[in-house]
Amino acid sequence: MTTQKNFLGIPVEGDITPGASREKQRPLEDFQPILQAVLDDPTIVEFGWTQATPYFNDGEPCEFSAHSLWVRTDADREVEDEYEMELGYNHPSLGKRPKTWDSATKDWSYQQYEGPDEARYDRCLALSKAIEGGEFYDVLLEAFGDHARLTVRETGIEIEFYEHD
Repeated sequence: MTTQKNFLGIPVEGDITPGASREKQRPLEDFQPILQAVLDDPTIVEFGWTQATPYFNDGEPCEFSAHSLWVRTDADREVEDEYEMELGYNHPSLGKRPKTWDSATKDWSYQQYEGPDEARYDRCLALSKAIEGGEFYDVLLEAFGDHARLTVRETGIEIEFYEHD
């Protein structure tokens, strides 16, 4: 269903597919400053992610998640493949902070930053962790629906239906 709404004052257009309701997690008020820090960066043109509930998960419960944050800066205008602009790899203009899985803590361990602007990278990394970490899944699901591919710009948020296996 096409709706006319906004997210933190940014117009949203597109079809929102409702998802299953979830137990409340961290509130929208906690997410807003993390998102705003990236939106306020004059070199960041747009960013986005996908969010969906898998149709099949090898016998495990199919639960909603958000993933694959990508960021396009003004230096990345010619990069066509959004996968090249994900933070989990060597971002073309933001650099990288290599990570390794720590099996003892069951979490990622981040290494020393390599790139031109550590503060900018860390703001984007904080947004990636907020989107992908699970603490705001209820906020994202309620705001943008299930099976969604988002593109966020200063002028608005675009939602497309996300096709996946």
